[in-house]
Amino acid sequence: MLFPTLTFGLFFLVAFVVVWSAPSNEWRKILLLVASWYFYGAWDWRFVPLLIFSALGNWAIARGLEHPRFAGHRKTLLLSGVALNLLVLGFFKYCDFFIEQLAGTLTMLGFARDIPVLQIILPIGISFFTFQGISYVIDVYRERVPAARLIDILLLMSFFPHLVAGPIVRAADLVPQFQQKPKLDRSMVSMALLLIVWGLFKKAVIASELAVDFVDPVFADPTAHSAWDLIFAAYGYAVQIYCDFSAYSDMAIGLAALFGYRFPRNFNQPYRALSLQDFWRRWHMSLSQWLRDYLYIEALGGSRGGEAKTYRNLMATMLLGGLWHGANWTFVIWGGIHGGVLAIERYWTAHAPKERRKLPDWAKLLITFHVVLLAWVFFRAPSFSDAMTYLGGIVMPWRGPSAFTATPLILLLIACGLAIHAAPQRWIGDVAVRLRTMSAWSFAAALIVVMLVIDAMRFEGVAPFIYYRF
Repeated sequence: MLFPTLTFGLFFLVAFVVVWSAPSNEWRKILLLVASWYFYGAWDWRFVPLLIFSALGNWAIARGLEHPRFAGHRKTLLLSGVALNLLVLGFFKYCDFFIEQLAGTLTMLGFARDIPVLQIILPIGISFFTFQGISYVIDVYRERVPAARLIDILLLMSFFPHLVAGPIVRAADLVPQFQQKPKLDRSMVSMALLLIVWGLFKKAVIASELAVDFVDPVFADPTAHSAWDLIFAAYGYAVQIYCDFSAYSDMAIGLAALFGYRFPRNFNQPYRALSLQDFWRRWHMSLSQWLRDYLYIEALGGSRGGEAKTYRNLMATMLLGGLWHGANWTFVIWGGIHGGVLAIERYWTAHAPKERRKLPDWAKLLITFHVVLLAWVFFRAPSFSDAMTYLGGIVMPWRGPSAFTATPLILLLIACGLAIHAAPQRWIGDVAVRLRTMSAWSFAAALIVVMLVIDAMRFEGVAPFIYYRF
């Protein structure tokens, strides 16, 4: 069930009315939970029990961590909780990948074996709800949050606005909100609806049009396109993935707000970053903070232990972050590019003479953006060989066609997507304040007009969000 569809719109309207009509906060949470399971089950009902099992397992581990009887076994319980989540994630997401790698390695060594691939269906959003479970049991172990009631943990991991593509909302931020009766005022409504409409525009108009009419065809067959097509398709994908993923986050934040809950911001104009470290402070912030807190610092030790270990930990974090996105070497290479450049930046800051570090901001922005752009080619390409073919078509343009096929509309959409980053950072808040002063009828009329305009501009049909497959 995709957000920008009539089916989801009807589902949300029913859920909104039913949930706000609940006689108590407990009933409200139960109804939200049922709605969330229905939302997840609309994709495939067979995996709803997996979602429930994951939440039950994390709830039981957390309760055990606080029980006096298990005081001497807290670390064992923690490791069990982390292992439970990783086993669920590993089986569904990486089992076939490792079987294929094992078969290839055995063949290369002369021990060819016919090892059957299981062809496991990947549950949508599994990376997000398992990471949510890991952070919860670690926070309970570190006594950052108390173990919560079962209904709250079930809802934490199943709440449909963030279930399939984030943001990764931590228990410390969301569970206390579940424990209080939420309130909905005009300020929240205006901001929520503005975020939803803005997300709908970015997804349905910019991201979908770029994907279907330009980016997908070029990446599908780079040898049939000119170097200029390849260059502009890389820029187009950078715009597409930002507009696609930030659109989902905006809509998720807005939908949650209409139920009275606040999600953290997930994007902050990432292509305005002046370094790769700055980029990760702006891009998919809930994931980057998760990787920093629970993997880089908690598991690997962060910057403790000297300079060499710091670089190792940076690289390991980004390689694992790449693998988190999917069972493909292209994602590992994407993470390796980011990890390597992050390590170089840290070394340069620590050791380069000050006079050599003084680049103008525009140069820092261009360098950072094009490092990200290079990594996106590997992220988008179906395989490593496809990515190398793509890059080869850019550096050796004489080998391919010379025609430039991007239409003026495509160029306009790329420019529009990049221009979004030049807008004042508080513009949505400023517009929401103005909307609050409008009468209810004027507000509704303006909303209907904008929705009709977006519907007229949108590409026919809606492709799934890119991050649904992670």
